[in-house]
Amino acid sequence: MRHISAAERAGTAGKTGSQFTGQVFNYLTMPATDGIVINTVTFNPGARTFWHSHTDGQILEVLAGRGLVQSEGGPVVSLGAGDTVWVPPGERHWHGAAPDSFMIHTAISLGPTQWDHEVTDSEYTSRPDDSPRSDPSLNETDER
Repeated sequence: MRHISAAERAGTAGKTGSQFTGQVFNYLTMPATDGIVINTVTFNPGARTFWHSHTDGQILEVLAGRGLVQSEGGPVVSLGAGDTVWVPPGERHWHGAAPDSFMIHTAISLGPTQWDHEVTDSEYTSRPDDSPRSDPSLNETDER
């Protein structure tokens, strides 16, 4: 077991640039431990990550607000409070707030993160897929 006191955490800091477009407030919930990093991040409206991937995957848990996520080659998917996203190992993706809403999420990053280029405005503003499940195989029904 490892107890992480508040004094050990990085706290909150407004970030722009580096791996983000727009303003985000990143709170390091758990520093790197056994290859896992946990951050709770507040994204201002329109703020988002750059394209990136994680060696062993990533879990996103949306706590408040509305957001967007996209995997390379896939649709932009709308997110809301209570939604959970699993990003498989090595899958390039980005995530952030909707243009007109903040978003707070907890990100559990498994293994190192490989950062790539900025998400373009046209990628960010492409029409989101608002269906409850963006994977068609998850929407199949049994017609017996």
